[in-house]
Amino acid sequence: MLFPQDPIAAVTHPDPYPYYADLVAHKPLYYDDRLRLWVASSASVVTAALKNDLCKVRPATEPVPKSLLGSPAAEIFRHLVRMSDGERHCPFKQAVSAALASIDAAQAAQQSVEWARSLLDEVGPERPSCFAFHLPVYVVGSLLGIPGDRLRQTALWTGDFARCLAPASSPEPIERGKAAAGHLLQMFRDLLCSEEGLLSALAREAKRIGREETDAIIANGVGFLSQTYYATAGLIGNTLLALTSRPEILDQVSADPELLRSTIQEVLRYDSPVQNTRRFLAEEGIVAGEKMKAGDAILVILAAANRDPSANPNPDRFDIFRKERRIFTFGVGAHACPGEALATTIAMAGVERLIASGVALERLAATMTYSASANTRIPILEEE
Repeated sequence: MLFPQDPIAAVTHPDPYPYYADLVAHKPLYYDDRLRLWVASSASVVTAALKNDLCKVRPATEPVPKSLLGSPAAEIFRHLVRMSDGERHCPFKQAVSAALASIDAAQAAQQSVEWARSLLDEVGPERPSCFAFHLPVYVVGSLLGIPGDRLRQTALWTGDFARCLAPASSPEPIERGKAAAGHLLQMFRDLLCSEEGLLSALAREAKRIGREETDAIIANGVGFLSQTYYATAGLIGNTLLALTSRPEILDQVSADPELLRSTIQEVLRYDSPVQNTRRFLAEEGIVAGEKMKAGDAILVILAAANRDPSANPNPDRFDIFRKERRIFTFGVGAHACPGEALATTIAMAGVERLIASGVALERLAATMTYSASANTRIPILEEE
């Protein structure tokens, strides 16, 4: 099989991992003249880029994408913790992490199982991708305090909003996303009056650290939905593919459902739903031994770092019993995502329910395609 054209095309390539291995071995950090950015792939370089204070999550000249300016989507974006650095990032990141940590694990598991059951009844087992996209919104939405009868519409708005944030999104989805952002903002303003749920917990944590800005609380509440939308859908889909191609592991998981958690952990390493992220140089400096200019961009390939043999020996082996597994999918450093446990819980419930439904995964996998994306690897498993 031919290598993908470049690291962006690799995201939706049938098998980008030999290409990533070649980058790790021969070009762990290089400047791509055609893409006009640096590319970081090895575990050490990825770690260095994500932990370097010079590397910011947004370009200094464009803190909010120009295509969103003047819209409700921009109002959400500008307050998202994951899209900010410095004082705007910390200590509010502490409030976000503490709010997520306050979720009762048993409650999250129960909500995930219940919504997986009812959602699959709603969309049908012949539409596993629709199920995979909506399930995280239903679970996180219910934890936030969104009423059950509003979750379907919330999932549709979240999908529109998430698509408008995607790199190189076209004008039509951007406009739909702006409108959806307005609906989400209004709904979350109403939710903030509640004294229960994840949004209320975020408000309490924000008050504890002296950051009670309503706009930031609401925006990051919306962020809980949008940040789980693509990543968890990809995790569910990639786990289904891993089990479909490895019937012996599917048999093990069927006999002992607790093995599904470690299977999902290995999927996060082996076939990451989030393939890459980006960083931008705030000023001239040295990153991983290379001199870079202010404004330079770095494509940080998390999926390649996951397969770096220096981080995970024998990286091309899918091993659900892997010892000391290192996962870069959720990032490292100040911007590491705190939602791993919740995403895993939701994915477990979704995969379990789809398997129990008897969905014809082999037939769906045979015609599978990947959703067009510059950074997330999401299989589309739908009946024609």
